Amino acid sequence: MRVMVMVKATEDSEAGRPPTQELMDAMMKFNEELVKAGIMLAGDGLKPTSAAKRVHFDGANRTVTDGPFTETRELVAGYWIWQVKDMDEAVAWVKRCPNPMFGPSDVDIRPLYEMEDFSEVLTPEIIALEAKLRKEVGG
Repeated sequence: MRVMVMVKATEDSEAGRPPTQELMDAMMKFNEELVKAGIMLAGDGLKPTSAAKRVHFDGANRTVTDGPFTETRELVAGYWIWQVKDMDEAVAWVKRCPNPMFGPSDVDIRPLYEMEDFSEVLTPEIIALEAKLRKEVGG
């Protein structure tokens, strides 16, 4: 199962406060463990929302809002994409993670949809196109 592991933003991350050298070292060591275990597929930190745009959809209309966005507890500061056997394994790995922020912080784990989850609406054409696109992006 693939999961997205999201490091939630804090006031420090939204202010652009850089990590300490110790935290960078600890996170790089943790990432190395994830890669060696075959868990980590991708991951990165995100710049503060002051550098972001939000696109709102309402029917055919699109509205763009510049950051920063105010609800820090709802924002994501970084992410990983992991391949794990189940949610218990993902939780066990997150518990091993260094605290990604200076103070209290949260990390959310959410399963990704797989094509099999949409089996009721899949056509042979959609299956073929999805396989082609995965091959093109290297997944």
